[in-house]
Amino acid sequence: MSNLNVTRRSFLRQSALGIGPAALLSLLSRDAQASDLGQGVIGKPHFTPRIKRVIHLCMAGGPSHLETFDDKPTLREMHGKPMPESLTKGQQVAQLQGRELKCFAPQFEFKSFGESGQRVCSQFPQIGSVADDLCIIRSMYTDQINHDPAHTLFNTGSSQAGRPSMGSWLLYGLGQECDDLPGYVVLTSVGKGGQAQPIAARQWHSGFLPSRFQGVQFQSTGAPVLYLNRPDGVSMQQQKRLVQTVNQLNHSFDDLVHDSEIATRIGQYEMAFRMQTSVPGLMDLGGETKETLSAYGTEGGDGTYASNCLLARRLLERGVRFVQLYHRAWDHHGGIKRSIEITAKEVDQATAALIRDLKQRGLYDDTLIVWGGEFGRTPMAQGSGRDHHIKGFSLVLGGGAIQGGKSYGTTDEFGYAAAENPVHVRDFHATLLHLFGIDHRRFSYRFQGLDFRLTGVEEAHVIKDIIA
Repeated sequence: MSNLNVTRRSFLRQSALGIGPAALLSLLSRDAQASDLGQGVIGKPHFTPRIKRVIHLCMAGGPSHLETFDDKPTLREMHGKPMPESLTKGQQVAQLQGRELKCFAPQFEFKSFGESGQRVCSQFPQIGSVADDLCIIRSMYTDQINHDPAHTLFNTGSSQAGRPSMGSWLLYGLGQECDDLPGYVVLTSVGKGGQAQPIAARQWHSGFLPSRFQGVQFQSTGAPVLYLNRPDGVSMQQQKRLVQTVNQLNHSFDDLVHDSEIATRIGQYEMAFRMQTSVPGLMDLGGETKETLSAYGTEGGDGTYASNCLLARRLLERGVRFVQLYHRAWDHHGGIKRSIEITAKEVDQATAALIRDLKQRGLYDDTLIVWGGEFGRTPMAQGSGRDHHIKGFSLVLGGGAIQGGKSYGTTDEFGYAAAENPVHVRDFHATLLHLFGIDHRRFSYRFQGLDFRLTGVEEAHVIKDIIA
């Protein structure tokens, strides 16, 4: 043979006439799974991994830390009085720029929960009931004060659009464990309180990484994946032949141009074919007990945050590595008291149920749970609400690799700025990779002559004090 670099897939394609169509498709699919899905570029982890999967409960819109996890008695006492100028002078705010800045008290009482005595807003009693399983970071800060760039920074490590999301980085580095579902799935829900800020698909995009690593959005109601089902009158055998023929053409072209996007296209055809069987099974809740449905507070399939939490657990059970739930309900510029009452009821029960369910099913110890938004809200009043705030906010982590019942870091007595143990978004990314056994400093992708990392070029630290 003139070409000595014959791969197994090349041999199979060239031998197609001697192998039955179904057998060829099966062999090609298994080979694609082994080479493209199950293996990442990291190979052997840099150190022992602590987790296998992530569920990111993204509270889109910027939940107020002052009505969730950061109790500030001083702010309560100073209600209606001017904010100390020593804190706010020359500082960036969003819509309050140039206005009189007055203290705005937390709108609810806080209570101590569990043996750890974690302080949690009284509107979140169910999350409070699992406080001993959670680490509350109260000293987060970020760089971007508007929603879209702040989401982009939290998801990709950069405020510039076009960078890979953290879920895409993980699939690129580690591969995926499931062969009949995407390794990265996104679900969204819309709350009834507050503004529902739009979420752009670039938040789960693969950026300059091959597009097979990007997240796949599932619909929360109706058909979870659009155009997945076979057209009426088309049998499975007919579709097998179609997939085989299209992929043979794609393989032939890929042999000539060696384009990673062609390999992605091949994988997408094969994955879509397998998903025609796996997705209906995923969405069939017939095997869920009444007790489980009641614990989450949903019958499933209604597009709510609770329904998505249950679906997220089912995705994790099937080997999906990264699941992201966006609940769009937290942009409370006005009427924050009433809005929090509504939104808390939408997320409190299901979040706690998810944690308990993962523990019961043996998935908790090697899963990282992340609850939080893109930034916090100001201690200063914006009418009856709060403006965007980047200097200090809260993030909640759970899972077997995280110290439960721990409070880490503080903001100042007004809840304005991170004071003790400040944690930047980059530090969170470094910690996320560390828990997967990846040294963020040794994990990069060369693009346009530069070596890009999720944590960028600025300093980033693993938060070792919160790791179990």
